[in-house]
Amino acid sequence: MMEDINVRSVRYPVTVDQKFEKIALKLGRTKRQVFIQMVDYFYKSKKDPLDLNDELLKNALMKNHQQYIGFIKSQENMLLIPMKTEMDRVSVSQGKIIERFNTQILKANTDLLNNQNTQDQKLNAIGMIMDTMQKGLKSKEALKSQFMFILDSYIKSRDAFGMMTSGREKEELISVTKAQVSLL
Repeated sequence: MMEDINVRSVRYPVTVDQKFEKIALKLGRTKRQVFIQMVDYFYKSKKDPLDLNDELLKNALMKNHQQYIGFIKSQENMLLIPMKTEMDRVSVSQGKIIERFNTQILKANTDLLNNQNTQDQKLNAIGMIMDTMQKGLKSKEALKSQFMFILDSYIKSRDAFGMMTSGREKEELISVTKAQVSLL
């Protein structure tokens, strides 16, 4: 046969029983289960039921809070402040790079563009001179051709003269030839 382990009893006032009943209903357990759980809770947590404000819990929370604050401050000193300092340094460095880019690189690009424009103008001028020279060469060739034509005409006319050609005709041929040469 089994022995009944429920041999103890607790006596308390009716008002406490009413509160106890409300707690049990609210939790959905029997009063016996709630009582056993309350005893286990106070036994394990080592809390004093008279301490309604739960100073031990407050102290534990405060201690943990202070530990977290200390951890955060140490992390701030070890990581956050050096990271911020490094980021500020990188930002300043990037600013200097951008400033140099804007002053030196853009100036070099402007100078290069100006030099290219100057070279372009010089090449255009050289092209114009070359055109003029080419026209001059063409006109020189035309002049030579015309001169050769005048010379050939003079030679043919002079060869056509005989012994009996008068000096006046010879002088006339020379003056016509000179006039034709002067028209070139």
